[in-house]
Amino acid sequence: MPRILSIDYGQKRTGIAVTDEMQIIASGLTTIPTHTLTDFLKDYFSKENVEAVLIGEPKQMNGQPSGSASVINGFAKHFSNVFPDMKVIRVDERFTSKMAFQTMIDSGLSKKQRQNKGLIDEISATILLQDYLSSKK
Repeated sequence: MPRILSIDYGQKRTGIAVTDEMQIIASGLTTIPTHTLTDFLKDYFSKENVEAVLIGEPKQMNGQPSGSASVINGFAKHFSNVFPDMKVIRVDERFTSKMAFQTMIDSGLSKKQRQNKGLIDEISATILLQDYLSSKK
């Protein structure tokens, strides 16, 4: 069974998570500098069987697009142009950063470790993906 990949896109860094081959568990894969994202994905897709990519949709509490929506929508269009055969699924990403930070606290990470924004991005991508998997059941 192919994997599903999740992207928590940011202007500086991008968190990436992926499912296992049975699409049961989401795991953080990495956080990379955003300017290397396309090359990273080309390499990853050449090595792994991926059927779909989740890209967050940033929204405000009232459901309206947030300030970063235009940047992420631009990335989603770029992604579809570079990878036209890859299925893209847009998912609401409200609260994922807060949930990621709380996960870090709950898992006992030190204050210094919790300041690692790259780790927050990777955990956010994992939360997006695990929520998606849970909603499919």
